[in-house]
Order: sequence, then structure tokens, then C-alpha cells
Amino acid sequence: MGWIQGYAVLVCGFTGWLISSLLKIPFSYFLHRKIDLKQAFGTGGMPSSHSALIVSTTLGIGLFNGFNDPAFALGLAMSTIVVYDAAGVRRQAGFHAERINMIIKELFEGKPLDEKDLKEMLGHTPLEVTGGVLTGILCALFVWLIWPK
Repeated sequence: MGWIQGYAVLVCGFTGWLISSLLKIPFSYFLHRKIDLKQAFGTGGMPSSHSALIVSTTLGIGLFNGFNDPAFALGLAMSTIVVYDAAGVRRQAGFHAERINMIIKELFEGKPLDEKDLKEMLGHTPLEVTGGVLTGILCALFVWLIWPK
């Protein structure tokens, strides 16, 4: 892989991450009717920036270096792991945190706790992951189309 192709792949990944992170702000506003700039760089939310980053990078490898490049195969394997983790393991951890927070509140009814709630928005719904995957694909294609050849 030449340095120009490597740089292009890096730009694909960064673009996918940045666009998906920034898209979280209007999606969050649409759902909650309030602007939350922290949403852009937090976990969870629509679209999944983790999924967008890895899919955009993987597609960038395929587009710029060829789909027969061993790095593309590695990227595809990593994409599968990241997408599965975002929609599966981290999502379940979020459900557990939500339940534990509810139990703590029920135990101490009426008494404010000094303890911080566990982070409940750890993972993504399948729709959020799909949104991240699509964002990643579109960003990689965009960079590939505009990149000087």
C-alpha cells in the first residue's frame, strides 16, 4: 500500500467517524427536542460512530487498494466484530446498567444518592448500527469519488 492510498483510507475512516458523530446532534434533537452537543462524542445514539468508522475504513481499503488486498479481509473481520459488539454486548451492558439504576432508586426511595448512575447508553440498537454502517459506506464512497487519482 502506497502512502497516498494509506492516507486516503485514513481520510475515509476519519470522515465516517466525524460525519456520524455530527449527525448524532440532529438525530438527538429530533427525538428529544433539545440540542445536546455532548451527544456527538458520547457512546450510543444514531448513527453508530464506531460502526461508521470501521466500515468506512474497511471500504476505503477495498476501494483504494483493491478488494483482494489482505488488509481488506482483516478490515472485514474487524468490522464484523465492532458491529456485533456495538449492537450486542455493549447494548446488553446498557440494559443491565438501566436495571441496576432502577433497583438502587427503589432501594433508597425518596433519598437522593450521591452515587452516580451507571452509564445506560453504552451500545446501539440495530437501527443505530445500520445507520452507522450506511454512513460509513457513503462517506468512503464520497472520499473515493473526490480523491484525485
